[in-house]
Amino acid sequence: MPEPQNQPQPGRTVRPPIEHFVAPVDETPIVPVDAVRIKEKKSNLWLDAWRDMRRRPMFWISVVIILIVVLVSLFPAMFTQVDPRASSLANSNGAPTAGHPLGFTKQGYDVYSRIIYGASTSVSVGLIVIAITFVVGTVMGALAGFFGGALDTVLSRLGDIFFSIPYILAAVVVMSVMQDHRNPLVIAFAIGGFSWPITARIVRSEILRVKNADFVMAAESLGLSRFATLVRHVLPNALAPAIVVTTLSLSSAIVAEATLSFLGVGLPPGQFISWGNDISAAQLSLRTDPMPLIYPSLALTVTVLGFILLGEVVRDALDPKARARR
Repeated sequence: MPEPQNQPQPGRTVRPPIEHFVAPVDETPIVPVDAVRIKEKKSNLWLDAWRDMRRRPMFWISVVIILIVVLVSLFPAMFTQVDPRASSLANSNGAPTAGHPLGFTKQGYDVYSRIIYGASTSVSVGLIVIAITFVVGTVMGALAGFFGGALDTVLSRLGDIFFSIPYILAAVVVMSVMQDHRNPLVIAFAIGGFSWPITARIVRSEILRVKNADFVMAAESLGLSRFATLVRHVLPNALAPAIVVTTLSLSSAIVAEATLSFLGVGLPPGQFISWGNDISAAQLSLRTDPMPLIYPSLALTVTVLGFILLGEVVRDALDPKARARR
């Protein structure tokens, strides 16, 4: 008879059996690997951007600056009760006094009230300019990038013509021609009418990238028209860079308005209160009394800085690669 297999063979070492511990089933619940986690946070481009921005101190600093500027622009009477057009030559280049914390200009105007009321002019011109550039640039870039062909050629060459003209120089010419009709709306159209090609180029490049996506092909295969596909699917997914450029362009528009007013081709000094007009008027007494020039310059600088900081934060938040590097 053959020997039992469990008996030790001559010359071989017998190892003791290894005991395995198995936990009770009730202590180790079985969870499906592919179960859907319903409690996970929703995620998309805008939510991810908001979660990134709210963690950055620069975002809140820019928001505080912009909120203050907007409040001053909308409700200037909340911040000063002094008439910015009240002039008294007895106070020419006067020092700060009670109720006049920043002193007086050469013409006897209160510097603080002029800064407060000048904010509404600069901000209103900037908002109209970015509205023009965003609408015109988005429409032109979207049509050129999505439909292509002859339409793309015509719109792109038109954009190149406007892009080759410096918008400050073009605005100087327009405001010189419209000498008798200078107001915030005219100066906004003079600036925005020549600064839209930048937005158009960016939107066109994004449209060219997005229109080849699978969801665009699926929308067209379901019978959706080309224009409806552009409006409902392609354009919403290509607006992020345009929004960043628009945010940064607001600061450029405010500077452009102040530059035109400083050069004397902007808003009429007797009709509108503008930081550029006040800076231009104060340069005559820069050596003897520089503060009436420095204060509106600081207001302009802080306002522009707030919008630039916001644009930088929005740009980094909407860029997944930039978020990953941080």
